[in-house]
Parts: sequence; structure tokens; C-alpha cells
Amino acid sequence: MVPLNISDRRERLLVRAADLALAPARLRRRRRPVEPPPSIVCFRLERIGDLLMTVPALAELHAMAPAAAIDLVVGSWNADIARAIPGIRSVEVLDAHWLARGAQGRSVTALARAARRWNARGYDLAMNFEPDIRSNFITAAVGAHWTAGFASGGGGPLLDLSLPFDTTQHTADNMVSLVRAASREWAETASAGDLHLQLDDDVRHRAAERLADLRSPIVGMHVAGGRAIKQWPLDRFAEVARWLVQERHASVVLTGGPDDRAPNALVRTKMHPAAALDVAGASLVEAAAILERCDIVVTGDTGPMHLAHAVGTPVVAIFGPSDPQRYGPRGLRDRVVRVDLPCAPCNRIRQPPARCVGALQAGGAPDCLSGVPVTAVLDAIDDVIAGLGAPRNRISTVA
Repeated sequence: MVPLNISDRRERLLVRAADLALAPARLRRRRRPVEPPPSIVCFRLERIGDLLMTVPALAELHAMAPAAAIDLVVGSWNADIARAIPGIRSVEVLDAHWLARGAQGRSVTALARAARRWNARGYDLAMNFEPDIRSNFITAAVGAHWTAGFASGGGGPLLDLSLPFDTTQHTADNMVSLVRAASREWAETASAGDLHLQLDDDVRHRAAERLADLRSPIVGMHVAGGRAIKQWPLDRFAEVARWLVQERHASVVLTGGPDDRAPNALVRTKMHPAAALDVAGASLVEAAAILERCDIVVTGDTGPMHLAHAVGTPVVAIFGPSDPQRYGPRGLRDRVVRVDLPCAPCNRIRQPPARCVGALQAGGAPDCLSGVPVTAVLDAIDDVIAGLGAPRNRISTVA
């Protein structure tokens, strides 16, 4: 049986028990995939970064089945950006309550009922790109001729093909591996390349107008960490911003959602307010178009980090508890800055160690972020601005 990548012991035991109860269902099911499938539905219900790390897999799926109609199911927060992914016929929205931040998402059973209404579409293949028993249940409810996904979060017996999720590989590589395993019966393995989002001309024109008066280089900065455990200190972001303006004569564009206006304002108070343009509150597609016009983006381990990569803008990303080998940007000019500690990366984002929780409660940051100096980030920025060639996924580790 596939090992479960679930850190909470009680949750892991419950999911294992559910898998054992579901095992006879797989034994009774002997199906073969349609070769190649004319219609495909793919599930990626999680947050923006998770969706964007799936773009290479969706591009490869489209390349392997160019005549197929591919529909994509996402959370409402990702709907607009999902429509910019090449090769997608239509985008469907399902909001799961365990993923909806500040919104009323639906339960597993409610989501499965919604998915069951798509039975009449007669999908030939349903793929779930999330290692989660709940979304595997929803995927199975579609009633596709064949199903594929990951078993490491439970629910493997619900699928015709279920793979382990390899935590030693990048998330994007796991997604591509799933596509290749699902298509091995009907397609030659041929990479579609690292495709970028397709933004329409109107949104690009609006972005150009907003940034028209800025001098080059234009540096996008996303200072909010999304989660406190991933937050590099704001005063250090402010120091980086001041240096960019004063020493590199750059323009700084502060990005974010509506909830990010407060940290943006704090950074602006620590530098000359007129030296930074705050575009917090822009939609995802607007943010994508703005990031596309930037020369470089400086951020933590966030969704906008993946968004910048998806539009081809080089990134300097500050990593703490997350493993950049699994989640980091991988553009040729991207840089990851992190500190070398025995405990990092721990990947304990949802259940941080007690020591790190204590640091947050005291108004600080975990050691893996407080140990990242401003100078290391400045060096990485200079390296990118200078346009120096570098190996893919270069990581600058601070000793």
C-alpha cells in the first residue's frame, strides 16, 4: 500500500482506514483508458501557486492529446487565471470549504453532488492533480470512463490509476509524471516545454498604462508572506526597496490582494512613499500583466512568485520553512535565497514547530527566515539585473 504523506497521526490513521474500506471497490473495477481520450476533465482546487505549478503538466497533456477537449476545475479565486492557461476549453468552479479563505466553501459531499451532474458529459478521463482523499472522491464522482490521480493523500482505491506523490521531486514534476503515466497507453512522451500564460491584449494594455511613468529597472515586490510562518520581516523588505530606489535607481511596484494593503503601507512608510507604486487589490490576471512588465520580482514563497514565473519574469525568492527543491521557481534567471540550518527546510507550514510558533508570538520570525540577511537578497537581485547566466534553479544558501 502506498505510504501516506500526512503529517498528523490521527488524520493519517483515519485516511488509512478509509483506504482499506475502499480497497474492494478497486478489485471489482477492471477498466482500460480510451486511447487517446476525446474529453478530459482535470481537478486543481487549491491555491494559486498549486495551480500554476500544474501548468507544465496541462501543457504536456494538451501536447499528448491535441484533439482532446480539456476542462479544468478550480476554486473561484483561480478562475480568471485558469482561463489564461493555454489548451483549456472551459473552466469550472468548485470551492472546497477546507480551501476557501474567508468564504463559504462547500463540503465534500456537496462538491461530489456538483461533480456528479457532469456525468452526462461523458468524460473519457478525469485527472486529479491533488494528493487528497477528498478531491479524489470528487474526481470519482464525475463518472469518467477512466480516472487518475495520487494515492499519497488517500483515496487511491477510488481511482483506476493512482501514483505515489514523490516528496523528493518538485511539485511540477509530480504533475508531469501523472500525465505521462496516464497517457503511456496512447501517447509518446514528448515535453511541451515551459509554456507561459496567455493574457489578452486589454489587460496588458491596462498594465502598460499603470506602469507607463516608471523608470527602469521596474522591480515588483510582493512583501506579504501569505502565512505568518513564511513571512520575511517587513522592515527587511523595506530596506531592500530603499536600496533599489537609491542605489539602483529602480522603480518599485508593490503587489498583493486587498488584504495586503497594510503590509504594503508599512513598507512604504519606511521608504519615500512616492518611490513605490502600490497595486494591491488588482485581480490575478491584472497582477499577472503587471508582473509581466517588471524586470524582476522579489518575493517570499508565495503565489505571486509562481505567477511571475508563469509570465516569464525572473524571480528572487526568499525561502524559509518550505523546500525550494519542491516549490521553488525554476526559470533560468531565477534565484532562491535561504539560510542553511539543520532544521530547514522542515515543510511544516500548517503545523510549525513550537519554537517557531513562539518566535511568531513574540513578534519575530522563524530562524530560517530571520537568518536571511538583506545583503544576500541584494546580491541575488544584482545578479539577476546584471543578466548573468546561471544553472537552472540556482539556490543561494547563507551559511
